Amino acid sequence: MKQRADYTFKFNSSLGRHGWLRLTPAYSVKLVKEILKGESPDSLVFDPFSGTGTTALVAAELGLNAALNDINPFLIWLAQTKCRNYSPSALSKAAGKLEEIVRHAKSRLDSENWLPDIYNIERWWDRATLKTLSALRYSLSETGGLPNSNSPFSMYWISFCRLVIETSSAAFNHVSMSFKEKPLKYEEKFVLGFFAEIASTLFENAKRPIYGNVTVYNGDSRRLNHIDNVAFTHVITSPPYSNRISYIRELRPYMYWLGFLEEAKDAGELDWEAIGGTWGTATSKLGTWSAESNGLSSKVYEVCRKIGSTENKHSYVLGKYVLKYYYDMHLHLSSIKRLLADNAKLVYIVGNSMFYGVPVPADEFLKHSLTTLGYDDVRADIIRKRNCKKELFEYCVSAVWNKTEDNPFRPMRQEKSLIEQLSLQI
Repeated sequence: MKQRADYTFKFNSSLGRHGWLRLTPAYSVKLVKEILKGESPDSLVFDPFSGTGTTALVAAELGLNAALNDINPFLIWLAQTKCRNYSPSALSKAAGKLEEIVRHAKSRLDSENWLPDIYNIERWWDRATLKTLSALRYSLSETGGLPNSNSPFSMYWISFCRLVIETSSAAFNHVSMSFKEKPLKYEEKFVLGFFAEIASTLFENAKRPIYGNVTVYNGDSRRLNHIDNVAFTHVITSPPYSNRISYIRELRPYMYWLGFLEEAKDAGELDWEAIGGTWGTATSKLGTWSAESNGLSSKVYEVCRKIGSTENKHSYVLGKYVLKYYYDMHLHLSSIKRLLADNAKLVYIVGNSMFYGVPVPADEFLKHSLTTLGYDDVRADIIRKRNCKKELFEYCVSAVWNKTEDNPFRPMRQEKSLIEQLSLQI
């Protein structure tokens, strides 16, 4: 089994809008295109875990209509900005402000400019780099206001996010984010020049139109009652994995600099509302959380008990973390049914995990939930080997929703898997 880098975020980096801003857990444009290959022009695609908006943007580029959902306001803004068409005149007017932005930033270099309340901020950026970043941030807010997805000026804010992360000491040499030993010092000329280069690229990318319409919803994916009057024909998504990697941890620098977060407790509260969230207070709240009966597989409880009984000081909390993750995913799979068209196809790209030597089979647990909830043709197929431990894989868990036969006990039809149908090279 190959690692298939072409099925990961690495494949997206040079693909126009898809490469605007990196989010480590993002999946590949190629994978989404293969899933959607040959689908009807009247398909309506839904991704209930938006991330950077990859699913909807691919669908829209293919001329299909799509919708996204996320609970994180930064990701909602990012997806709206990436999936919008801008008129040539509006793009030209916004792009023409670049010299003014840089000139204004230079005039603020000796001023005391606002800095985000990020703990141990000098672990992220050298003082000289921070000085330039804060001056540029001030210039952006004065020139075009704070992020607004309706305006092409938001391309500058995405460029600033790129600049912030690429001048930081954050390292991406594995699936999560770590830090280099010491942040590098970047001179003012380099930082402002790099920003101008990124912004110019983004404005050029934005000239290419997208042909489908994208709607972005803000809400809890466990209870999708904020969405009405739709019948999605496809659900294509990659939810957070049950591996205790938090999106908030990855997104904090962007969210603080752009004003989506002000205090650490806000990050913890947001992560508690997200499936798989473990940042700050989201971890401490696990101690008092308890699951109600909702049809979850008994094997989930068994695995969680095994994790909780291992000899580690964090084992009890991690056992509850895994339980809450699959409990929440079961709620999600139940809630989404009312939004599906007859014969809707569902594809979930998920990864298994392991805690203290106890394997957590994501594919088995999600298959059980789907079957219990009345879905048809429930399958799980390995699509690639992940880069970390040898036991870890990514799976394509697929199903069909048949509204006319809502019987959780009917046998699954033996058809070719989605992966086989797509003739993927594995």
